[in-house]
Amino acid sequence: MTTPLICNNYINGEWEGAASAATLESRNPANKHEVVATFPRSTATDVDAAVSAARQAYRSWRLVPAPARAEYVFRVGELLSKYKEELAQLISREMGKPLVEARGDVQEGIDCAFYSAGEGRRLFGQTVPSEMPNKFAMTVRMPIGVCALITPWNFPIAIPCWKAMPALVCGNTVILKPAEDTSACATKLIEIFAEAGLPPGVVNLVHGVGEEVGKALVEHPNVDLVSFTGSSETGAEVGATCGRTHKRVCLEMGGKNAQIVMEDADLQLALDGAVWGAFGTAGQRCTATSRLILHRDVKEKFTTMLKERASKIRLGAGSDPNTEVGPIINERQLQRVNKYLDIAREEGATVLIGGEIAREGELQHGYFFEPTILDNVTPQMRVAREEIFGPVVALIEISNFEEAINILNDSNYGLSSSIYTRDINRAFAAMRDIEAGITYINGPTIGAEVHLPFGGVKHTGNGHREAGTTALDIFTEWKTVYVDFSGNLQRAQIDNRE
Repeated sequence: MTTPLICNNYINGEWEGAASAATLESRNPANKHEVVATFPRSTATDVDAAVSAARQAYRSWRLVPAPARAEYVFRVGELLSKYKEELAQLISREMGKPLVEARGDVQEGIDCAFYSAGEGRRLFGQTVPSEMPNKFAMTVRMPIGVCALITPWNFPIAIPCWKAMPALVCGNTVILKPAEDTSACATKLIEIFAEAGLPPGVVNLVHGVGEEVGKALVEHPNVDLVSFTGSSETGAEVGATCGRTHKRVCLEMGGKNAQIVMEDADLQLALDGAVWGAFGTAGQRCTATSRLILHRDVKEKFTTMLKERASKIRLGAGSDPNTEVGPIINERQLQRVNKYLDIAREEGATVLIGGEIAREGELQHGYFFEPTILDNVTPQMRVAREEIFGPVVALIEISNFEEAINILNDSNYGLSSSIYTRDINRAFAAMRDIEAGITYINGPTIGAEVHLPFGGVKHTGNGHREAGTTALDIFTEWKTVYVDFSGNLQRAQIDNRE
């Protein structure tokens, strides 16, 4: 068995343990007996040190020209490319996703680095005409300050990159608080930032428990912005605290995403999308397909196709090249998924396939759940409304397009959505009428690209969008600048017209 990695906090350019010297462990979810890493159980004391370092570094980092800041981020992208396979192997071991997905996780970070670096030579403002003569008017982007980045375990490289890279290019300093389950991945990522040569204090890492470290970061008076990805329940608490303390906050939270399959759909294509969307990453994506809304004319045939395909999915450790679906992240989440199957049965849903914790052979040593299809699901059932975050998909029958849209929209969430149809009129109506931040036509609900906005509506977010140029609106403040070269007092907002 591999010797556990020893992870530390990274504060002001130095690697150090928690002030309390307490530690925690992360384990391989495919083999719960294997400790992947030990890491500090930090406290508010460690958070204070990180915030102080980030605040001090901000004073000089914000004055570094944006193109120069971007060059550091570009170097991070080059290093991510260099260490891509090493990182993918670590992701697969610590988080559990198959290697092909783990490589994609790293590639997102690479893409984000190169994309964000390009923004260093843009960071566009606006120039507009003044209403007065001999007066110049423009807007510019200004950094915000110290940014706390609180990230989940399901994309342990990609999501920290989505947040950190635009934040840094915009002139902010950052403190990463990663999920406890992926401390080693976060440590390796910050090692890469350090190797890229960023000045001390610009990038910091504080490990620990969300209720301790995350809470201390959100409440800290010298943190200016919190960017959080996680559950809607926790996000609501983060948002409330930031509201009271006047912090900028970006929330990217849950989803209950649906794929519509109309009677004119290419069923084989829709099947490929449904299997990937529902069972990729063991359903542990905020964009995962957890509802399949099927037209009654194709439901029986499509269900048969889906059962056949799902029954052949190979479970296993992500490091095994034959694995298609890896483990659930930990015991707590495994039991959560299992509890929802009890709820489904109590509500009257039919388990067509799966529905159990997988315990055959080597699977008994990890946190595996069988790919599960639920039939006879009604829109009001809890399994059709609440985020399960596992390899479970609910089938809902509809009779027409309008009903499909209404059921898809009848949700507290609004992240990703999908419709399979050959009817171009329906496709455009769906783009207009679906209440979600992302809509796919003839594609699965998963598969975001870093140069486009990412986020959702309703309980999924608070109006911000990560990725793309919209990320700049998270990590900058707009400043309006007037230059009056008339040599006279000119009074705007006074009626100067005769």
